[in-house]
Amino acid sequence: MRVRVQEADFDVGVELAALRQGNPQIGAVASFVGLVRANNDGAGVSEMSLEHYPGMTEKALGEIVEEACRRWAIIDALVIHRVGRLLPSDQIVLVAVAGGHRGEAFAACEFIMDYLKTRAPFWKREVTPSGARWVDARDADDQAAERWQEPGTA
Repeated sequence: MRVRVQEADFDVGVELAALRQGNPQIGAVASFVGLVRANNDGAGVSEMSLEHYPGMTEKALGEIVEEACRRWAIIDALVIHRVGRLLPSDQIVLVAVAGGHRGEAFAACEFIMDYLKTRAPFWKREVTPSGARWVDARDADDQAAERWQEPGTA
């Protein structure tokens, strides 16, 4: 299980090949790549900056991946999240999960991404024609994460 927070871009093909390399037990790899949108809530976005707390962010991402490992029988997982200045179409995040079967890999990948959006300490600032603005948390992201809550937890 690996977590990286970095400014540099990543090569999805290289990362997925490394994730599954040499393990004949892996029957499925599910992945998600998030990109900078040029249009967010109707506003043109010319650039985005992502900030984080080094150490704290990696710890939070690691805890999310560990929770996915407790819930599903996955073999390996990778989260790469970029920080710094990004432009439309730039890659922001890669979440990849390797498992014996597609169902476990898909579910764990989606869970990690949903929790990342709501529990990882990142701050996003967008530049639009109206000026710069900090992006607030979205209710839709909270609702997506709520569906994963286990009975008796809040």
